[in-house]
Amino acid sequence: MTTLSPEQQSQARQWIADGMKLSDFQRRIEADFGIRLTYMEVRFLVDDLKVVPKDPEPPKAPEPPAAAPQPAAPAASASAGVVDPDEVTPPPGAAKIQVTVDVVTRPGAMISGRVVFSDGKGAAWLLDQYGRPGLIADEKGYRPSPADLAEFQGALEQELVKHGF
Repeated sequence: MTTLSPEQQSQARQWIADGMKLSDFQRRIEADFGIRLTYMEVRFLVDDLKVVPKDPEPPKAPEPPAAAPQPAAPAASASAGVVDPDEVTPPPGAAKIQVTVDVVTRPGAMISGRVVFSDGKGAAWLLDQYGRPGLIADEKGYRPSPADLAEFQGALEQELVKHGF
């Protein structure tokens, strides 16, 4: 491995101390010093220089929006004790996806069940003997949204844990 002069070592330490990523450091060594190093050689060089690259700052979580005031329920509905399901909003974090497990497993499946997505459309789901998932929509050609699929995966995992899988 090529050794750096004391001035080059000092400059290289400063780059790492300033938070330069190793890939950028590797390019800078080649551009400024004319020394081409593999990534592994760069790792060894950083170790030899006794410097520790800084971890990147984690992105800050966006501030949650201020809670908007809830509109008052119509007086007629409230006094009669009748609640319109369309007017009721689920609390934050409430599941929009409903996942159930079949009491009798579908043939060819290790476990199976049903799912109702946020748009009200349903499907049968299953895991075969190899652990491969399957989804059979009630409506031909139906595809749930990516957000619904992600929520379904989480809800399915929770149901499988409840059933010992």
